[in-house]
Parts: sequence; C-alpha cells; structure tokens
Amino acid sequence: MPPRSLEIGPAGQATAHAIERTRTARGYSQRQLAARVTALGRPMTFTALSRIERTVRRCDIDDLVAIAAALGTAPHTLLAGPHAHPGPVGAGET
Repeated sequence: MPPRSLEIGPAGQATAHAIERTRTARGYSQRQLAARVTALGRPMTFTALSRIERTVRRCDIDDLVAIAAALGTAPHTLLAGPHAHPGPVGAGET
C-alpha cells in the first residue's frame, strides 16, 4: 500500500487562511497568538503557527480549538471558509 498523501485539502487551506485573517483582524502577531495558545495549555511556537497559516503543517483539532479560543471565536467560524465573519464566540448562534 502506498503512503498516504500529506497534502492539505481545501478545508485545511480555508481554515489556515481563516486563522491568518482572524489573527490579523484582531491585531495579533504570530508570536502573540502562539503565546496566547500556549497560555491556554496547548504549547505552540510561532513557527508552528506560521507553518499552519502557510499550509505547510496540518492544523489538528486540538490546535484548532486552542487557536479559536485564543482568538475569541468559535472553532466552526474558522472552519466555515472565506465568507465566514470572525465574530466573537456565540455570535450568530441560537
């Protein structure tokens, strides 16, 4: 059996771009966001965050939840793609 491709698919790419867009909209540098994620208990270097944003590294579900919390948004907002509004947690939920 050939090895599985590690290529990041469209959902992963959209999520990476949403993380970057939301981070910059919040005014955080990669270093600042990585420190916030680490403070929440999910150790992350700014290099790891940079690799996620550049789609060089996969963003696993634990990373996604911690990044979303550090950005003050819900994880599904980062998964929703380029048309999602990076609002606060609970925004638009009923």
